[in-house]
Amino acid sequence: MQSQNETLFQSLCRTAVLMISLAVCVLTASGAHAAGANGERLQRFFSEVKSLRADFEQTVTDAKGKVIQEAKGTFALQRPGKFRWDYRAPYQQIIVADGRKIWVYDTDLEQVTVKPLDAALGGTPAQLLSGTRPLEQDFVITGLPPRDGLEWVELVSKAKEKEFERVRLGFDQRDLRMMEIADSFGQSTRLKFSNLQRNPAIDAKTFVFVPPKGVDVVSD
Repeated sequence: MQSQNETLFQSLCRTAVLMISLAVCVLTASGAHAAGANGERLQRFFSEVKSLRADFEQTVTDAKGKVIQEAKGTFALQRPGKFRWDYRAPYQQIIVADGRKIWVYDTDLEQVTVKPLDAALGGTPAQLLSGTRPLEQDFVITGLPPRDGLEWVELVSKAKEKEFERVRLGFDQRDLRMMEIADSFGQSTRLKFSNLQRNPAIDAKTFVFVPPKGVDVVSD
C-alpha cells in the first residue's frame, strides 16, 4: 500500500504539472476553437499569465465518491516548469519544482524525496511541458454548461495510455477559480482557488529548495 507521503506526492504533482502544461501549451496553440467562447476564455487566461500565486483548497475522492483527502495551502508557479505548493493543513508539506527536479519535503517525517522532473511526472503532462504541440493535438476540448456560477471547459486526453481521463476548468469573468481532475485510477481531485494573483513578482528563491540539515534525502 502506498504511504500517505507517496500518495500526496503523486496527487499534487499531477495537478500542478497539468496546470503548468496547459499554460505552456496554450501559448503555442492555434486556438481552442472546438470549445467556443469557453475555449477562448481558457486561451486568453493562460496566454496572459506568466506567473500565478493563490490559496487553494484540495479535495480528493475515490471511485465511489468517498472523500479520502482534504488539504489546503498556497501555491506559486512561474513558466516554464517551476512551481511551489505549500500545504498548511492538516499537515505541513512542501513540493518544489525548479525546472529540473521535484523536491517533496515532509516536515513531520523529516524526509525529503527528490526526483527528476520528467521521471516524476511522466505521461502527457510531462510531454506538454515542452510547449511544442498545439493544445488540440493532445486534448479534445469541449465547452460545458455553467455550474456553480462558473463557466466550464473540459479537456479530454487523446493519449492511449494516460493518467488523466479529463480535466475541467471553471472560470469566473476573469480568472480560473476551480479545477477538477479525473484520473485513470478512478480518483477525482478538486482544487478551489482564492486570492489569486496574476503575474505577481515572485522571488527566484521561491523555486529553489535546499534540504534542511539533518533530514533524510531519498532520491531515484
